[in-house]
Amino acid sequence: MRPGRREHRRPSASGDGASPGSKDYGGPESNQWSTALNDALTAFLTSVLQTESDLKAALAGNSEDGIHAKNLLTSFLLSFASRVPSRERLHVFTTNYERLVEYGCDLAGLRIIDRFVGQLHPIFRASRIDVDVHYSPPGIRGEPRYLEGVLKFTKLHGSIDWRFENGVLTRTPMSFGAVPPHPELPKLPFETVMIYPNPAKDLETSEYPYAELFRDFSASLSRPNSVLVCYGYGFGDDHINRVIKDMLTIPSTHLVIISFSDSNGRIANFTSQVGRDAQTSLLVGGHFGDLPSLVAYYLPKPAIDLISYRRTELLKNRGESSCDVPSGLGSAQAENVPTTASNRAEQ
Repeated sequence: MRPGRREHRRPSASGDGASPGSKDYGGPESNQWSTALNDALTAFLTSVLQTESDLKAALAGNSEDGIHAKNLLTSFLLSFASRVPSRERLHVFTTNYERLVEYGCDLAGLRIIDRFVGQLHPIFRASRIDVDVHYSPPGIRGEPRYLEGVLKFTKLHGSIDWRFENGVLTRTPMSFGAVPPHPELPKLPFETVMIYPNPAKDLETSEYPYAELFRDFSASLSRPNSVLVCYGYGFGDDHINRVIKDMLTIPSTHLVIISFSDSNGRIANFTSQVGRDAQTSLLVGGHFGDLPSLVAYYLPKPAIDLISYRRTELLKNRGESSCDVPSGLGSAQAENVPTTASNRAEQ
């Protein structure tokens, strides 16, 4: 659904939510347009909530299919959240409005680092993105390590539960799969902080808070040895494609595209325009795009901390511990445990 172009409303200094360029022309014709647009956007938001509700019903069930779907989702996310202590965090970017990733992280027991601070009423903070979670291993001082099961997460086009309140961007307590009409669903869709499908996306991403979010996106990619894995992204957003093109001007970067199809030729068009075949890997087709195949054969398995592994082996050889080597791994295999995964942009 493409409800049409909307005039993005940036919060003013007074906190009333209207940008300096907003105008109210009044008159019956203007009111009719506003009502029609509001109805279309309300229907769009309702459809997003309905999608969440359908996903929750499928994942929360005790049926064989429900358990299998839940295991697939958690395994998919664990591939990106599990990192050895010597590796940097992965950063997951999505253009989706719904909250499937957040729900999956809750199911898997993963922690999310984003720009929001607070528990009851999270507030968007532009200065908090570098905060991380570390722990000190027992008996070892001065050597904090990254806590496992943590990932950085950014929603480039906003989320269904973001709101402007008194000039502050907040996240509302709307449960996943809430049945519409929900009390937290805005009466006026302009109150949400989302970039709706429309031709003006380029302009809207230059405003708050999207400028900060896309700065994170560019900073994560445009540096040596970065790898971007795109899964389900159709390369239909020019403002995202430009950042990816800039990344590929750095020779040590790499782009991996995983997709069911060629997205009506957009993927082929993008790769031909960029002309960086040596830096691009294509996994296009039903086999690669199928989530069970992707999880089973292509995504890295949760990484094992080789330091802890070797310590366990040493204690075992000394007879000081009865801990077993992780199942299925011998000494030679331990040297080849996957220690890397990659960023992704999803849609």
